[in-house]
Amino acid sequence: MNVKELINTARTLFASDKGLLAMDESDPTCNKRFAKLGIPQTVDSRRAYRELIVTTPGLGESSSGVIL
Repeated sequence: MNVKELINTARTLFASDKGLLAMDESDPTCNKRFAKLGIPQTVDSRRAYRELIVTTPGLGESSSGVIL
């Protein structure tokens, strides 16, 4: 990818005051958050949490992409 193409891609991702949603946290990081809240630290809980985020109505109105 050349510099001009990279700049154009970045501009597209952040157009219209939208941003990127970073959902690439590790399982241990997610588990620490869950432990503080008393949420079971399981694969199913992490999956449900991530599904809740990506199925939020109107998410696309404020996010132009997601880092998984």
